[in-house]
Amino acid sequence: MNNPTPPPLLTEPALGYQINALTGAARNAARPLAGPLSAEITAAFSASPRGEIAVRSIDVNIPLLEKNDILAERNRGYFLGRGLAALNIVSSPGAGKTTLLERTLDEFGQQTKCAVLVGDLETDNDGRRLSRPYAPVAQITTGTVCHLDASMIARAAQSINLDGVKILFIENVGNLVCPASFDLGEQVRVVLLSTTEGEDKPLKYPPIFKSAQLVLLTKIDVADVLGFHRQLAVENIRRIAPTAKIIQLSTRTGEGLSEWYDYLRQLTSPV
Repeated sequence: MNNPTPPPLLTEPALGYQINALTGAARNAARPLAGPLSAEITAAFSASPRGEIAVRSIDVNIPLLEKNDILAERNRGYFLGRGLAALNIVSSPGAGKTTLLERTLDEFGQQTKCAVLVGDLETDNDGRRLSRPYAPVAQITTGTVCHLDASMIARAAQSINLDGVKILFIENVGNLVCPASFDLGEQVRVVLLSTTEGEDKPLKYPPIFKSAQLVLLTKIDVADVLGFHRQLAVENIRRIAPTAKIIQLSTRTGEGLSEWYDYLRQLTSPV
């Protein structure tokens, strides 16, 4: 296979977030980034005889997310060039993303090489939970940002060694609102809905469910105890995302995990 196109070179600074490669760090140091925007503003003031700064008009018809979308397409091309499938995993806090990935790495990840980029506002707790000698993992600490974006993913992907990786899991920040608007360059968007939440969650947060190719209904082992109506939840998902695949599973008991692993295998199979 031809060598993939190198990841996009980013000229903007990584403001407000940090990336920590916990396992499988890349061999080469990351490319140094440009100075902060504040330095550019200071330079502009210095260049103005009377301290004024030139004003320019901005076409408000240009999509606010255009830059992110361009970077996302570059990420997608980079991932496809490396022959790996990237999954953007999104849910409310506590729906079971990290627990599911732990078991997935321990079982599916023993036969198929996986890597993980995990986002949280603070701490690297989830990244450390997911660290395995055979699975490169990087923690993205976003600070005050409630979602991951394509720029963060581009930098984090460069921080770990992706040689031989077939599946890249991107565990997004726990949030059903902001991540809906940000394409990361993933092949599949996976949304989790747990039985500890309401059956009407897809109706309350339609954009994120509408954008999903796969919806995982998690913690089904406690559905009856909680009085959670699984069929109603499925019907609500279908109303918002009629073409999305739905898998019902329990990470604790293992129910439904074989279907989840089969789905992952299909992503790595040649077309």
